[in-house]
Amino acid sequence: MDIVLSKSTWPIIGWVCQILGWLINGIYFCLEKIGIPNIGIAIILYTIIIYLVLTPLQIKQQKMSKMMSVMQPDLQRIEKKYQNKKDQASQMKKSEETMAVYQKYGVSPTGSCSTLLIQMPILLALYQVIYHIPGYIGSVRNVFQGLTTQMMGVSGYSDILTQFITDNRVTMYSKVSETLTENNLLDMFYVLKPSQWTKLADISEFSGIADTITKTAAESKHINMFLGFNITQSPMDVIREGMANGSALLIVGAILVPVLAWFTQWLNYKLMPQAPSSNNGNKTANSMENSMKTMNTVMPVFSAFMCLSFSIGIGIYWIAGALVRSVQQIVINRHMSSIDMDEVIRKNQEKAAKKKAKGQKTFMERLMDTSAKADAAKEEIENPSARKTIKQIASINTKKIAGPEGTGAEDYANLDSVDISKLGEIGKKAYLVSQYEKEHGHTRGGKK
Repeated sequence: MDIVLSKSTWPIIGWVCQILGWLINGIYFCLEKIGIPNIGIAIILYTIIIYLVLTPLQIKQQKMSKMMSVMQPDLQRIEKKYQNKKDQASQMKKSEETMAVYQKYGVSPTGSCSTLLIQMPILLALYQVIYHIPGYIGSVRNVFQGLTTQMMGVSGYSDILTQFITDNRVTMYSKVSETLTENNLLDMFYVLKPSQWTKLADISEFSGIADTITKTAAESKHINMFLGFNITQSPMDVIREGMANGSALLIVGAILVPVLAWFTQWLNYKLMPQAPSSNNGNKTANSMENSMKTMNTVMPVFSAFMCLSFSIGIGIYWIAGALVRSVQQIVINRHMSSIDMDEVIRKNQEKAAKKKAKGQKTFMERLMDTSAKADAAKEEIENPSARKTIKQIASINTKKIAGPEGTGAEDYANLDSVDISKLGEIGKKAYLVSQYEKEHGHTRGGKK
């Protein structure tokens, strides 16, 4: 089966893409109805709507970040207290004290992770849909459908187009088999640049459908033109075209795309609330802080560099997304500044107290209980003095079945009277050991 550009095939992401595809298809349908069928405008509107929907999650995540900044002095004190203590007992105590801080402020350590887990598939799918426009916008697919049908009727079309793709360095994102499929052709037509359309029409074998090729190329240009640029082209393509034609305006316009991509993302990083510096001597924490600062500087520059070779359509998405997030961040920052953190902490403490009164345990408490049980089991295995004998284990696992102490339940030699099918795994093993010893004349002290 071909992996087509027309649809994302990623697990889970593909399902989210299908939902978001309905959204962008609806947007494009509305644009058609008002007479402006334009993919560039559809991408901008689509990006704005998605990020607006994600606003509550952004608020929740940043509220958590602000609470973490309030908690930071307490967490730093614990970190400093146990900085040079690596033994198991100290680490357990450190975990307990850390958990107590989270409980004090009524915060879940996994709170920020849950919001990220929800956002990530959506953001990845958002990008994938833009990357696979023909698969999600039916009207765009229809632009190329007629040409696809006619071209597949030409004898030897697959070999001709395969050579055309190679000679003209056409970027194919779909898996191409020996014979080009309908989806392969649709994918190829969508990414063709204006100069490549001209070369396609000049192929002698396609002279009979040259008019269809020219018409389709004009329709493709119409729906892909945005602010004077064909969004299927990359800024680098436009710069080369501008240099060849001596058009300074084209060159400047093309350069603006990566520049705006850099500036908008830099602005977005600047507007984000910055985590307080720990300065607690923890090399790992300090290293992470420095890495984040470096990333915030490098990523916008990297985006600008990548934008030069990606299609202008992707650049529009990056710019629109960063602008929306920046405006969104300004609003969130104002909202966060009006929040009374003392009141939030008080309410969180009340909720925590009610849960504690009901005997409910937090996720961290359950995790600590599990960890403590695991450590106890490990200690029992590794420490011979703490290890139970088979007789003791058998006694524990059979008393409830065979009867109270003194009836023979505590003695593995008398396990014959017990219904073995009702025993646990350890009890069954004790029974097998007892039978082996009886059959081979062994006692716990050695041979008879």
